[in-house]
Amino acid sequence: MDMQRKLEILADAAKYDASCASSGIDRSGKGGVGNATACGICHSWSADGRCISLLKVLLTNRCRYDCAYCANRSSNDRPRASFTAKEVADLTMAFYRRNFIEGLFLSSGVEGSPDATMERMIECLRILRCEERFLGYIHVKVIPGAAKEAIERIAGLADRVSVNIELPSRTSLALYAPDKSPDAILHPMALLHKGLSRALDEKHLHSLPSFAPAGQSTQMIIGASGESDRQIVMLAQGLYRKYAMRRVYYSAYVPVGDECRLPALPAPPLLREHRLYQCDFLQRQYGFHADEILPESHPFLDPLLDPKCVWALRNLENFPMEVNRAPLEMLLRVPGIGTTGAKRIVTARRAASLQPEDLKRLGIVLKRARYFITCSGHYLGGIPMREDILVRALTAQEKAIAPQGLFAEQTSLFAPEDAPLAFLPPASHIPLLPPDVLPPLAPAACHGV
Repeated sequence: MDMQRKLEILADAAKYDASCASSGIDRSGKGGVGNATACGICHSWSADGRCISLLKVLLTNRCRYDCAYCANRSSNDRPRASFTAKEVADLTMAFYRRNFIEGLFLSSGVEGSPDATMERMIECLRILRCEERFLGYIHVKVIPGAAKEAIERIAGLADRVSVNIELPSRTSLALYAPDKSPDAILHPMALLHKGLSRALDEKHLHSLPSFAPAGQSTQMIIGASGESDRQIVMLAQGLYRKYAMRRVYYSAYVPVGDECRLPALPAPPLLREHRLYQCDFLQRQYGFHADEILPESHPFLDPLLDPKCVWALRNLENFPMEVNRAPLEMLLRVPGIGTTGAKRIVTARRAASLQPEDLKRLGIVLKRARYFITCSGHYLGGIPMREDILVRALTAQEKAIAPQGLFAEQTSLFAPEDAPLAFLPPASHIPLLPPDVLPPLAPAACHGV
């Protein structure tokens, strides 16, 4: 099989993995090629407006596992191919020299054993780092069940590492991915967290090799099993707290082939994935706890309103909020006011009391915020502070929701023959994990999913 055909198969097989994003890493070094500067890699935009991409590919799509949700499962009838470590390294350098990419996202099916597959991935990264002197961004997927030594070696060569949690509960994992165990997934996460913590503590010792400087991330599939949005958000919160994840990615399940183990339900809308990402930002950037976003009485997200608006409507006793007196942490809870806007308000009001016209000059978008704030005593909403009236006003602004049956696909690496070449397109009182996800742990143990 020629290289182009292999690339067509293995690049297409990698498109279902969403957990590759900007690196935020500057890998220093002299005499090498490439860079992984903080402007970002893969589907991110640099300060001068450039879209920077990476080569996203599998080492092999031959897999011994039979996960019901996976297009590369062993029982699925599809073309199979494998790269050697040298072929992936050569492809990466060829794409880089043609200015198509700035880095590599490498994952793999499990061909043979997890350790054997990891050895091939490590060899690929060794060739890039040591022989080719490639200093660009590399994100690699750790194979669940791999040995500790292999995990530590690959983390020393990559910028970011990740282990997919796959499904939101141990019940779903046993049903749809019986070849994978909770221990095999969480144990590498714990090892990576320990290594990252050690590297941070010893950061001043420059002689030490780097250890995944861009941290670790994970991904879970939503809609293939029946967990509520609350279970998913609680799990994400636990992963952030217990393993210091940089990001938790969500991937709406896309049916791939006939699979009798999965329920005969329509594919989940991308809107649900979008709402979960909004919850993720509320947790990481705005200081919300999972049970504030989705209390037990409301286990599912509202399709018509974003979760920040829903929280505000459930807590109307906090509103309207006077922008000249509210602390930063409360301004961040006003729908429509982001982190930049809240900081600008706090800075500007130190010089003088803000007036309504000042908010626009500060770049505050009042489309939603006006219903929840006062400025020097002036209420800007123009309607009564009643939940039913506010819901009607806010949902009227959400008319342009994207069609729910559509799924985004990764753009092909190969343009039509008659098309010109182009770049690739662009806390303490909350349990760490829900009971179904992670049972009580001994200090040095790691069980459950």
